[in-house]
Amino acid sequence: MATSRGNDWLSKKRICRGSKMSSASDVLAYVAAMDSALLPCLPARELQAADRSSHPSLHVDVERHTRDFMDAANQLQLFFLRVGHQSQPSREQVLRQQIATLEAEIAEKDKLVERHLMLVQKCQRVLAAHKANCITELQNV
Repeated sequence: MATSRGNDWLSKKRICRGSKMSSASDVLAYVAAMDSALLPCLPARELQAADRSSHPSLHVDVERHTRDFMDAANQLQLFFLRVGHQSQPSREQVLRQQIATLEAEIAEKDKLVERHLMLVQKCQRVLAAHKANCITELQNV
């Protein structure tokens, strides 16, 4: 029975590495591979614990299944790293977004400059009118 599970693991390992599957089926294949590698360890560990003797065959069997499980876990981790890398925007997209953000910021600051320029011009007109009013009053005195 352990041999058939081992063969399942090998075939799943080939499937996971060899072909491009959809993300959901990739994850399911990796998880199934991890299950098939871990499940044979449980009865072997129970037998080893109950027997209290270290049969080399049980120890080797557990080590093999543990290696298979760790290999499947590493494959799953690599898959998630690959998916995470693929979902990141490209350098071009990042630069385009940064440029758009900077252009929006420049447009906003241009509006602020224009608004403050209008306020300065208004103040200049008020001061010019006040100056003219003061000059007129001084001439009348």
